[in-house]
Amino acid sequence: MLKTALSLITLAYFNHKMHQIILFYYLCSIFFKQMENQRIKGHAAVLGANIIFGLGVPVTKLLLDEWVTPMGYMFTRCLGAALIFWAVSLFLPKEKVERRDLLVIMAGGLLGFVISQTLTAWALTYTTPVYFSLIATLTPVATMLMAALFISEKITSSKFLGVCVGIAGALLMVFKSWQGGSGKDDLLGITLAILSLLTWAIYLIITRKVSQKYTAVTQMKWVFLVSTVAVLPFASIEFGQQKLYSAAWEWSGVLEMAFIVIFATVAGYFAIPYAMRYLKATTVSIYTNLQPVVASFVAFALGQDVLTWDKPVALVLVLLSAWIVTRQNQ
Repeated sequence: MLKTALSLITLAYFNHKMHQIILFYYLCSIFFKQMENQRIKGHAAVLGANIIFGLGVPVTKLLLDEWVTPMGYMFTRCLGAALIFWAVSLFLPKEKVERRDLLVIMAGGLLGFVISQTLTAWALTYTTPVYFSLIATLTPVATMLMAALFISEKITSSKFLGVCVGIAGALLMVFKSWQGGSGKDDLLGITLAILSLLTWAIYLIITRKVSQKYTAVTQMKWVFLVSTVAVLPFASIEFGQQKLYSAAWEWSGVLEMAFIVIFATVAGYFAIPYAMRYLKATTVSIYTNLQPVVASFVAFALGQDVLTWDKPVALVLVLLSAWIVTRQNQ
């Protein structure tokens, strides 16, 4: 009788344990399936963002060639983004920003958007979207150099190799522009693009700690607010030159500007932080390599540039440079 009772108790115990194991396995499968779904959404977000950023370069070129001046472009972009980010912030939990951090965010806005993006607009006035997008791909290299200069980050031999490869790609573009490129003044445009890249890299460095403390919406609403105020005096001088805001406006210009404000400015800043929640930084950085490819294909299709031997070679060099530096940073 005792043996039978012990057998029944043992059987019940193992049955109970088996149920727990099955339940645990079931919950794990749901968890990992959910995580996989989130990863897929993360990949979709970062893919979409980089395609948008790539499209933004030739679309900006279209705007600058026909509809707005560089300062008119900047003011419209800053004002539109500021209105959207402040409107979105009304529906989110209020986030208090320390005064010191607010000063850093606002200073970063002046440097990273007013100065950097104005240089971008002027660069695209003189050079082609292909050359500009190739220079922009060197962002990891420029950030590493500025970090070494301002916060004494060490440059390893591998990183130095990456810098040399990137410089070789930039010099190839400069050399080819001396021989006569497709832009109005490619040498000037490439120089402005490099200056834009360096100021953007400094912006990333000085806002590095602050960007980890606050949401993208909180940061961007202040960045674009101060940028709008800073650009307004310069844009007002050129207001009469804005064809987009005259009787000669057309829906094509309005849609191009709407794309820049809503997608290339606002949507991109939502998509990248979302993707970073579910993907590794190295994975996100790999997707940035799509930008020059997308920009180049669209620019060629629109007749904004012509395919010459130096562009594929420069593309390989700058992508290799960015890969070496990003790989070492990780």
